[in-house]
Amino acid sequence: MSEQGDDKPRDYPGDPAAWTVLKSDYVSRKEWFTVRLEHVRLPNGAEIPEYWITEYRPWVNVVAVTEADELVLLRQYRHGIGAVHFEIPAGTTDPGETDLESAARRELLEETGFGGGRWSPLMTLSANPALQNNLTHTFLAEGVTLLQPPHPESSEDLRVHLIPIARVDALIDSGAFVQALHLAPLLHYLRRHPSAKAAPAPVRQRSATEE
Repeated sequence: MSEQGDDKPRDYPGDPAAWTVLKSDYVSRKEWFTVRLEHVRLPNGAEIPEYWITEYRPWVNVVAVTEADELVLLRQYRHGIGAVHFEIPAGTTDPGETDLESAARRELLEETGFGGGRWSPLMTLSANPALQNNLTHTFLAEGVTLLQPPHPESSEDLRVHLIPIARVDALIDSGAFVQALHLAPLLHYLRRHPSAKAAPAPVRQRSATEE
């Protein structure tokens, strides 16, 4: 998010100019691996004959908070690093989908069963602005409630946990989160939330009676 409070970058006097694309070709157009190879010229005249860019659809995240000041978090195995950590609910938009909040609501409901509440944009980030073309849009959902059992995709093995806001700082310090696109909006939210410094309370896994 820019200093102006929206997703549009702010220009400053003397900012570097954009590069000129001399040639662009796709070397892969698979669902999860779309890559283009470009020949670019920099404003100073230098050229990079092979510049690789990975394309993805927009991603959406949700910082979901219950009326009891609990964060709705997930634990799932990530094969890239071969480990399980805490995460916030997240996913990708469908092809052609432009309603980012609707996509975020869908991901929250499917992964956790939670929904409703008061929604607002929280933060927009890039995973890697040098080599990746998409943005991650995080929404804040306050006052969410359990509406249904989770219905994750067949490739997802998720565990839902309700974590008191007062305990999240300690979890972050312990290394329980490693996904940077999840940590940044969480820290942004905690910095503004008065309950973040309250007395710790126990972690609660969503029970079967809540399904």
